[in-house]
Amino acid sequence: MSDARTPAQIEADIVRRRDQLAVTLDEIGVRLHPSTIMGDAKAKVASTVDETAGRAFVAVNRVVTDVKAKFTTEDGAPRLERVVPVALLAVGVVGLLALSTRRRRD
Repeated sequence: MSDARTPAQIEADIVRRRDQLAVTLDEIGVRLHPSTIMGDAKAKVASTVDETAGRAFVAVNRVVTDVKAKFTTEDGAPRLERVVPVALLAVGVVGLLALSTRRRRD
């Protein structure tokens, strides 16, 4: 059994392969076009920013939840034994800052 092909078959094969090559070259041209490269880079950066922002939101939400749990009871009422000392400390710090600012002006 021989694999002899006719000239018409060979020519048809060459035309088919030439068409496939043209399609492949067009795809490469699109992939390497500067606007395609920039679009891909922008999409990657946007994805990274979204992912980072999502992680930051989860982390901040976790911290806020932890702090809230320390200063409130399970039913949401404030824990005065923890809130009052922190409030006094904050008032003291603000008072010291105001006093030091006043002394600098004089």
